[in-house]
Order: sequence, then C-alpha cells, then structure tokens
Amino acid sequence: MPNSTPSPKVLLVEGTSDHHAVKHIYRRQSQTPNFKIINKESVNSLLESIRAEARVPGLEVLGILVDADDDLSSRWQEITKAFQSIRIDLPANPDPSGTIIEGKPRIGVWVMPDNKSVGELEGFINTMIPSSDQVWPLSEGYIDSIPNEERKFADTDKKILKAKVHAWLAARKFPGLIGVAVREGDLSVDGQACKDFVNWLQRLYR
Repeated sequence: MPNSTPSPKVLLVEGTSDHHAVKHIYRRQSQTPNFKIINKESVNSLLESIRAEARVPGLEVLGILVDADDDLSSRWQEITKAFQSIRIDLPANPDPSGTIIEGKPRIGVWVMPDNKSVGELEGFINTMIPSSDQVWPLSEGYIDSIPNEERKFADTDKKILKAKVHAWLAARKFPGLIGVAVREGDLSVDGQACKDFVNWLQRLYR
C-alpha cells in the first residue's frame, strides 16, 4: 500500500535502524531532511511496494535504501526488476556514488554499504567509528575470542563485522541504537563514505 500521507519526496528504507541513521546523519550535516523516510520493515516489502509508491499523486522523487546482503549482483537484479514494473530501466550496475535516474519521478537507489560491496548497514556504520576510538579494538577482540562453535550467527565476514559493530554499540550511553549513536556524536560524519552518502541524498532531493 502507498504511504497514507502523500509527500512529493520519499525515501523507502527496509528497517528502523536505517530510518534513524539517515535522519540523524542528515541532521548532523546541519540539514533538515526535505523528504519523508518510510520504513517498509523488510527488503521484500520495500521492493514490492515500489509500484504502488510510484503511483502516489504528486510524487516528485522516489529513493530507496537497501542492503546488498550476501550478493550485490542478485540484489541489483531484484531492484532492477522492481523498477521495470514502472517502466524505469536502471543501469547494468549500481553507480558507486549512488544511482540517480532523472525523470518524473526522479529515482534514486543506494545499496548499503557502498554500492559496490556485499554487506549491510553495519558495514557503512563501521566506517563512521572514529579511528582513535578505544572501545572498537576491544569489541573486535571480544567477538574474535568467541569460539566458532559458540557463535550463533553465520561465519561470514559480513556477519562477523555486524556482530563487532553491535558489540561496540553495546558500550554506548544508549546501547544498541545506531541512530542515537549518530545523534550523540559517537559516530563521525566526516569520513568519505558518509560524505558520499549525504552527497547522494542532496543530489537526489535537491
């Protein structure tokens, strides 16, 4: 179903963490989002909603933010198929700086973490942890010290990094909340990955 409160500029995200991360990253850049962020609660729900969201009267910009997960190529094919349902053709591969297709509506796609790697939001958040942070090495050591047979998550680089990021988040004033860690300044918005993401948002929602 399309969103109940029509807005001319929307960004569809697949989860609560994505929603709050985007909002607070943008605000840390001293800007108030001029677009509505809509949490679709799963990537499948997000992709299935594109056709309906694109038909909302008065829509000017439709952006989507999704994780690459384990296979960037497969995820991109799913995204491409979803947009083909509204007769919009995406390029063969995502633009490393964030894909934008001019038209009515203007279309934008960002695949976490960086449009060219497998991974999730946490892979992007990892780039925002200050290099001088003293808790990060301890978080890495904690996860690395857990025997493989005792780990309940998949033994992949992506899931191991996610676990380390959440171990680090557990030591924040408000444990486990990515958006709050951005808001409180625990995460830096000065790195290149974050600047590239904000630049994509600014170009898309200009």
